[in-house]
Amino acid sequence: MHNFRIMKNIFLLFTCLFSGFVANAQEDLLSSLDSTQVEDTNVTAVFKGLQIITLQSTKLAAKKEFYFVVAHRFGTVKDGISEFFGFDHATTKIGGIYGVTDWLSVSGSRHTLSKMYEVGAKYRLFRQNDTFPVEIVGYSTIDINSFLKKEDYPKIGFSDRLAFIHQLLISRKISEKLSLELAPSFIHKNLYNPEIERDNQFSIASGGRMKLTQRLSLNLEYAYNFDKPSFYNNPLSVGLDVETGGHIFQLLFTNSQSMTESGYLTNAAGDWGKGDFFFGFNLYRVF
Repeated sequence: MHNFRIMKNIFLLFTCLFSGFVANAQEDLLSSLDSTQVEDTNVTAVFKGLQIITLQSTKLAAKKEFYFVVAHRFGTVKDGISEFFGFDHATTKIGGIYGVTDWLSVSGSRHTLSKMYEVGAKYRLFRQNDTFPVEIVGYSTIDINSFLKKEDYPKIGFSDRLAFIHQLLISRKISEKLSLELAPSFIHKNLYNPEIERDNQFSIASGGRMKLTQRLSLNLEYAYNFDKPSFYNNPLSVGLDVETGGHIFQLLFTNSQSMTESGYLTNAAGDWGKGDFFFGFNLYRVF
């Protein structure tokens, strides 16, 4: 096949020379040679959603793509019908994600839980391809807690409201149906309660996606916190991805109600063993 391509290009060259279009033909031929010799071997569709469940995936918004995001986490289901299995206590996230380039996206969101604002950047470092075994993406966010009032904390400053999160997302598409991810994380909170949490926390999360049908996948994620206070648990979540045209709809159950990285990784108060977990969903609409 390779020899056939060479002979074909030589034949095209001689044809163009004899037809009197030497300059244009050479330019076309070089373009043809470039297109046949350079092949894109990057792995695509490692994950369909920008999040596995709450954990960020290695998928990025493409250049000039804008995602509108709406997410809910309801109250704990253990309170039963009196609280309509948590639906009486919904928390909401509304935000947007914009692809600056194919390797960089920026995001902003507002969360009703703790009246939190979150800004972030997601940036691809390496692609999985024939010569590199994994996809590596960095993700960094700043959380701004606007719930804390000056009347209650007279000495509070703007910096006290901030939390910083840095994650390294490492994924591999094992097959057409299975993708896995590992995510070491560092979380720093300028203001914290030393009785129930730490100012600096490290965690390592793992997640995966199993494709069930063309538009449906089963997702699972878990994070282990080092030096975790006994008051909180390690977050464990299970969900379904439903792809419907321009929408990615994620249905989920989790023991961590917060939707910010600093919250769900460090403040998972639910206990699966006691039926204390939360139902929720993520909805992405791309423009």
